[in-house]
Order: sequence, then C-alpha cells, then structure tokens
Amino acid sequence: MLATLQPPRTLSRFPLYLTSRPVTLCTLTAQSPPSTSPPSQPPHSQILSIRHSLLTRQVTAAQLAESHLSRLRLTEPHLKSFLHVSDSDAVLRQAALLDQRIASGEEVGPLAGVVVGVKDNICTADMPSTGGSRVLEGYRPAYDATAVRKIKELGGIVVGKTNLDEFGMGSTTEASAFQVTANPWDVSRVPGGSSGGSAAAVSARQCVVSLGSDTGGSVRQPASFCGVVGLKPTYGRVSRYGLMAYASSLDVIGCFGSSVADTGILLHAISGHDRLDATSSKREVPDFASQFASINLLESKPLKGLRVGVIRETLDEGVDTGVISAIRGAASHLEELGCSVTEISLPSFSLGLPAYYILASSESSSNLSRYDGVRYGNQAVADELNSLYGDSRAKGFGPEVKMRILMGTYGLSAGYYDAYYKRAQQVRTIIRKSFKTALDENDILISPAAPSAAYKIGEKIDDPLAMYAGDIMTVNVNLAGLPALVLPCGFVEGGTAGLPVGLQMIGAAFDEEKLLKVGHIFEQTLQNCRFVPPLIEDDAAW
Repeated sequence: MLATLQPPRTLSRFPLYLTSRPVTLCTLTAQSPPSTSPPSQPPHSQILSIRHSLLTRQVTAAQLAESHLSRLRLTEPHLKSFLHVSDSDAVLRQAALLDQRIASGEEVGPLAGVVVGVKDNICTADMPSTGGSRVLEGYRPAYDATAVRKIKELGGIVVGKTNLDEFGMGSTTEASAFQVTANPWDVSRVPGGSSGGSAAAVSARQCVVSLGSDTGGSVRQPASFCGVVGLKPTYGRVSRYGLMAYASSLDVIGCFGSSVADTGILLHAISGHDRLDATSSKREVPDFASQFASINLLESKPLKGLRVGVIRETLDEGVDTGVISAIRGAASHLEELGCSVTEISLPSFSLGLPAYYILASSESSSNLSRYDGVRYGNQAVADELNSLYGDSRAKGFGPEVKMRILMGTYGLSAGYYDAYYKRAQQVRTIIRKSFKTALDENDILISPAAPSAAYKIGEKIDDPLAMYAGDIMTVNVNLAGLPALVLPCGFVEGGTAGLPVGLQMIGAAFDEEKLLKVGHIFEQTLQNCRFVPPLIEDDAAW
C-alpha cells in the first residue's frame, strides 16, 4: 500500500515541491541517471514527499496549505484557473486538524495534507458548483460527489473549484460563462479544455493534483497543452455520482498530476464500486503504487517484451510536424527501453469524430433538459410557463451549449434518428471492435494527445469545426470506453520557453496498472527535461 513505500527527498524551504536542477535541453535515454535517493524511492511524487515530511514532522499541514494559498494568490490573477477558491481560514482549519491528529499519533490517510483542485462540474457540498454556466450560478449542492468524498476521507484538502468550458462542452475554456483560463507556459495561449482550469492549476503548482472530467478528451488534451500528466480511466472505474451529466455513456472523472506517480495515487483514492452509480464497476482496484519502481532498480531494458502499436492515422496530414517529431522520438525511446514498436492501422479512426459529436450532442440535449428554471437552474422572470422555460434556458446557457443542444435534438428527431444517432452507435461498435483487435495484438497503443501544441486565445473561437477537429486524437478512446494516459514527452517552438507536447498511451479496459507502469518508467528515463512553466520557474522552491 502507499504507506509502505519508502519516502522521497525532503522538501525545500518552501515545502511544496522537490527541487530540480535547471536544464534547457530535453533528451531521451534508457540509461538510469545517477541518484542519491533511497534505492526503493519512487521519484517525483509530491504526494509521497508531503506524507513523509508530515509524518517526520519536517513540516506541518498548515505550512503546506499556507504555501499553496500564497502561490495561488500570486498566480491566479494571471491564469484564472479557479472559479471559486476556498476560504483561507477554512483550509487552514482543516490543515490544523490534520496536524493535531499527527501530533497525537493517529493514523492519517494517504492524501493527508495534499491540496486538491476540483473541476466545477463535480459537486462539492461546501462551495459553489456551477458547471461553468450562468444557469447554475450560485448553486451549492447538498452533497459531495463520491470522488470528492473519498479524497476528503483520505485527508485531501480541496482548495477550490476550477474553471471549465460550460458543462464540459469545449476545448479551450473559452466557452466558460465566467472567465477564460490562460496557459502557464504562455498566458496568451489556451490551456485546453474542457478541464483547462484543472490542468493549468497543476501546471502552475497552485495545487498538488486535481480532478477533471473527460467526455471526449477533456483531461488528456489540457494535460498535453499544459505539460502535466492526465489520466482518463476506464468507463466504470470511478463513480460518476456527483458529476454533472453531459453525455452519460462517455463521461468519466479523471486525474491530473505533475507526475505519473501522483496521478496513479489519486486514481487509486477515487476508484471503486459505488452503490450510487449503477455504471461503476465492481472489479477490484489494484494497488497502482506498486508499479512505481525506483529508477535505480530498473534493468537496462525495463520494458523488454512490451508490444507497442503506433496508430498510423494519428501521424498523418493535419498534425503539426513538431508534434509528429516528438511522438516518433518517444516511440524510439520506448524501443530503447526494450519495447517492440510497430506501426498499426485503425481504418475506423477517422469515423470517431463525427460519431462522437452526434452521440455526445444527442445525450446532452436530453441531460440538459433538466435545466429549465423549475427543476434545476436559475429562474427567469416570466408571465407564463412557456416563457419561463424559454427565458431561463436562453439566458442561462451560452452559445456553445445551445448549439450542441440543437444539434442533438435534431439528431434524435423523427425522420433523422436512423440517419444520425443510430448510425453513430453502429460506428461506435466498429470502433470498439477495432481497438479490441489492436489491443489483442499489442499491450498499449500510442498517439499524440492533440494535433498541435497550445494555440492562441481567440484563434479558433470563431471556427468551431477547426476546434472540434482538435479532438480527433482522443474521442475514439471515449467511444471505446478505454483508459488512456497522457504525459509530456517533449517541446515544440512557441512562447518564451517552448510549448509542451503530450504522448497518449491507450490500454485495454481496466488495465490502468500497465499504463501507469509504462508511463512511470518513460517519465523517469526522460533526462534533462523539466516541465515547469515560465510563470513559476523563478520560484525558490524550484
């Protein structure tokens, strides 16, 4: 279990993050770098660093919380990652209670003292949950989502609610009804979406880890744009209870962290069957942390025999040359680590995007019908019922949500159902079968997480089709219900320090364990590469 792992290095005088040597060049190597760390230490885990420092009394939970709040106050005016930040006194009270428990010798959970951000479409009982929409402005749920409840029970401290595209419908956070989040690597660029606030918050170290949701890539694309690790679990691995429904057959709650280890630890914390969600799986949750071996214990070919398939269709025309170069470099590195890498073809891959937008829009038109000003949502002033319904929705929903509701309603209407919705479901079956065949012959599949690095704010806001096309790398995984891990693998030109590129690893259903193992080894053998954005690189903690 987590508590049995050896502790990592002590924290710096700003007790948040492990120190790193300054580097300017990213290189891939299969050789283990020299290290003075304990031989069984899983490197680069902020969560384990925090736990060790708390239990050895090197730092208090209150100091950790105050340090995060200080950084958040400094960076938030530039980024706008959060729609709501918890009251500082409440956060410090939670931290002080943890300190009291530790001082009295009580056992604390594996997330004790870990500061967590939560996407604002995931319900929290003690702070607003708006879904990024005016229709829910000021709404405070009466309960915590199951994932949030588990985090709190394990000692995690929720520091705030992160920005998103309204109800998860978007790829940039520009569709948020309240504000646009900036990318920590270049504040003139988007952080991705719809979980852009959660990704930016982890990238800027405003929190240790965060929760997002992924319906068609909303965890993985922002992870790529912001240079952090993002994990979309298998559909059913994590309870959706308390997640505001967008497309119920596609939605999953996912995780962000600055390392594979932290992302895996967070996934372990929130996974498992939930009687409040009939779609949650009863499969046993493995100990993901057991896959996080120290780099000092790795063989020269630690992934020997692993079969990796590079999806040919993801490296075709329309993908930036810098992204293609980074992914091919990552594939070469996997070969150096002992993998057998081959190029494979998924002929149905290009069908995923149109099928996804038909299915997701259709489901959203049904799910969002509840926001009528009577059952849910802010109510407009009107003289009669039909006007009340119409005005509440017209004033409450933004243009992107309205467009998708209209598309979905059209696709489900009489005379068009067979031509659109039914046909899209048939395509979904084909995609599932093609992925199963490919994963029967390969242990994992790899691709870019997005066709490009982060682009400028406003660049695609007037061209929705171009924005939708950016989801081509990710939507198929949701249609097939599979897990996928995105981790930074290199840079392309842009901004003042380059822009990060994410490698997507796709696994078989409920095989997150293998993805985390491969991702952790890949990450630890990525030398001279520091994914710390310019916004905070002068921070003394680094």
